Amino acid sequence: MEVLDARSPGHGIRLEDIRAGLRNGFPWHRADDPHPYPGDRERWWEAVERLIADALAGAGVRRGDCRALAREVRTRFVDPSIGWRLFDDAVPALTTMAEFGWTNAIVSNHVPELPELVAGVGLDAHVDAIFTSALVGFDKPNPAFFERVAEAYGKPREVWMVGDNPAADVAGAEAVGFHAILVRTRPNGVRHHAAGLMDAARIILGRHARAGFPA
Repeated sequence: MEVLDARSPGHGIRLEDIRAGLRNGFPWHRADDPHPYPGDRERWWEAVERLIADALAGAGVRRGDCRALAREVRTRFVDPSIGWRLFDDAVPALTTMAEFGWTNAIVSNHVPELPELVAGVGLDAHVDAIFTSALVGFDKPNPAFFERVAEAYGKPREVWMVGDNPAADVAGAEAVGFHAILVRTRPNGVRHHAAGLMDAARIILGRHARAGFPA
């Protein structure tokens, strides 16, 4: 919508109509299937740009403009200086976990440029690795995604997934033997729930005999 507003002020297209065309079609909507071209940024974006173009056309944008608009969406989305911000508790939680000997990694259904976005907002110094589904070739909750992460770390004895999606993050992680905490989302019957990231850190650290961390 931001791209459309910039190109055609007063266009009259409703955000709800664009969203209607984006409810299905992203790779994570087909998480049971591996990506046909794992690790290929351009092919990943070709499919997503087609989806965005079709959504715009379905909302009433002139078909001849839709592919160019979709490309502009890509350009804007992967620019870390536009629209991206950190939750206030992200760095404190990651710092706390690292201080107590834990390794932090990002595991996300996201675009190929996620590592660049993470660096652009200054979060890269606080994580050991970034796993984005667009490059790994699987989307959460596909167990293959979580297994790739575990293999990258030599299949550690204990892993915790912290996320805001009860299906992709919590159910997917627990299905492969990880622990999981749902944050910023209604509990929905999950085993572990936290209002924010520092509360999630307390849950994890509270299960271990690590002196000095407040209960």
